[in-house]
Amino acid sequence: MKQHQIRIVGGDYRRTPIRVPDGAHLRPTPDRVRETLFNWLAHLWGGDFASKQVLDLFAGSGALGFEAASRGVALAQLVEKAPAALAGLRAVQQRLRAPAIRIHAGDALAYLRALPAPGFDLLMLDPPFGGDWPARLRPLLGQALRPGGLLYLEAETRAAADWPPDWTVLRQGRAGQVHYALLQFAATQKNRNNGRLSPADDPHHPSELA
Repeated sequence: MKQHQIRIVGGDYRRTPIRVPDGAHLRPTPDRVRETLFNWLAHLWGGDFASKQVLDLFAGSGALGFEAASRGVALAQLVEKAPAALAGLRAVQQRLRAPAIRIHAGDALAYLRALPAPGFDLLMLDPPFGGDWPARLRPLLGQALRPGGLLYLEAETRAAADWPPDWTVLRQGRAGQVHYALLQFAATQKNRNNGRLSPADDPHHPSELA
């Protein structure tokens, strides 16, 4: 099977190649979008990745989860069920030998339902296009995210459109046909104005990608 490659763009494992099999229905997050996301997170978290636990549902190539591990998070939990994608994830995990990386073979909905308590600071959601996955997963996201937790979302339409009012959109953008956004529960915004990004105070505020 033909393959193409992407690379981790920052952190301890920068430039590490990740092979992506063609025909595996994988759509890795582009380099510039990953760089933008982790600039946003560095600003919001004051550069403190070491205390954070992140969940990469629909991990696919693992581009988001491995990027988080490269930045030094305490836990990067990847969830994937496609055999070809799982084989690729495990190959990169073995190469990196990063203790923060965990891989779960299984269904995203079942994984969320089985969580005993919210424990993640960031949930990265890049599901297959179609299937209305964001709407199907939305009722379960509170089972994963700690108070103040963040949601990164990619979608084929405006990523943050039609989300209920108890979510606050912190940032959003577009890269080609991919829309992406960073959201937070509005209820967790109490006295957290410093956690809100604005063009005036965000040193990494990018222009929208074309």
